[in-house]
Amino acid sequence: MNSADPSDPARIAAQIVAARGDLADDLADLTDAQWATRSLCGSWSVEETLAHLTSAARMTPFRWIRSMAAAGFRPDVHNRRRLREQLGATPADTLATFRAAVPATTAPSGHTAAWLGEVVVHGQDIRRPLGLPGGPTVEAATTVAEFFVSRNFAVNSRTVAKDLRWEATDGPFRSGDGPVVRGTTEALVMVLAGRRAYLADLTGDGVETARARL
Repeated sequence: MNSADPSDPARIAAQIVAARGDLADDLADLTDAQWATRSLCGSWSVEETLAHLTSAARMTPFRWIRSMAAAGFRPDVHNRRRLREQLGATPADTLATFRAAVPATTAPSGHTAAWLGEVVVHGQDIRRPLGLPGGPTVEAATTVAEFFVSRNFAVNSRTVAKDLRWEATDGPFRSGDGPVVRGTTEALVMVLAGRRAYLADLTGDGVETARARL
């Protein structure tokens, strides 16, 4: 496979490492109150969401199967147990543990784009409530958007995307036919991942359909 191919696993792995590093840098100076802020990921705080990313970075297929079996194949139970393992005594400890996992190349499966999606989506789950300006590169967000419209994996993104035309205003991503949903690649990714907070960033006559599907 050509190294310039955006679907090249090695290229995506490099995007994952870069996205983790950027997120760690963005969180370096948070206050305790900011760490306790509720993220866009359900009831998890910013610190808990970061711990979840550390857990994902350290997961292997065997560990994932064993953990899921122990959780009765309930993803919420699995995720909660594993993120607790990565929480430090203080938020600074939690961040240090995440930094140590930045270069990790392990994953629960070979769906490399899905694990880039984990970092991109949860990174914005953290940044958005805090008003932090950072975010994924257009290249990384495009990789995730293309994966999300192709299948339901950890999120029901293909279901959200069905029979709509998705158009990025800041990059090359285009997909589907039907009423248009238009916005930055980041905003498209986040809505495909079910984050209603990003609906206000989109335009087009397909937005209401997307809203109804979340």
